[in-house]
Amino acid sequence: MTQLPDRCSISYKRSRFSTRLPPDRRYTAAHFWLQEISAGVWRVGFTKFATRMLGDLVEHGFEIKADSSVELGETIGWVEGFKATTDLYCVANGVFRGSNVELERDPALLDGDPYGNGWLYTVEGQPDPGAVDVSGYVALLDLAIDKIQGKAP
Repeated sequence: MTQLPDRCSISYKRSRFSTRLPPDRRYTAAHFWLQEISAGVWRVGFTKFATRMLGDLVEHGFEIKADSSVELGETIGWVEGFKATTDLYCVANGVFRGSNVELERDPALLDGDPYGNGWLYTVEGQPDPGAVDVSGYVALLDLAIDKIQGKAP
């Protein structure tokens, strides 16, 4: 598994949830991360918060083929976890480049290595303009946890 060295990530702890967040990513309010792996090509995955809400990966699938045009917010697949099932949304406008075939062989990567080998798919194009840096995502996590605990306005 690809584990991040402590010096390369930001610690986050609130209530009973803790994680280490890579600072080289963009994050969405829907708890996806995006990492630019080459000019205009983005690797996309779930954050640790999202994987905790889903539970262990049971099954997943994509409703779109590689090299298909995609739009921001478009449903491109689904994920079934032990705790929940959710649609997978595209976090960019552009071209879907493919899914992570390693998840087919080892679904535990999604939860065990969400910021490394547990990524979901790649997309080429313009990422969600609402995606935030790691400090913006920390604020989003605070709001999400407050909401779960009934403290949100």
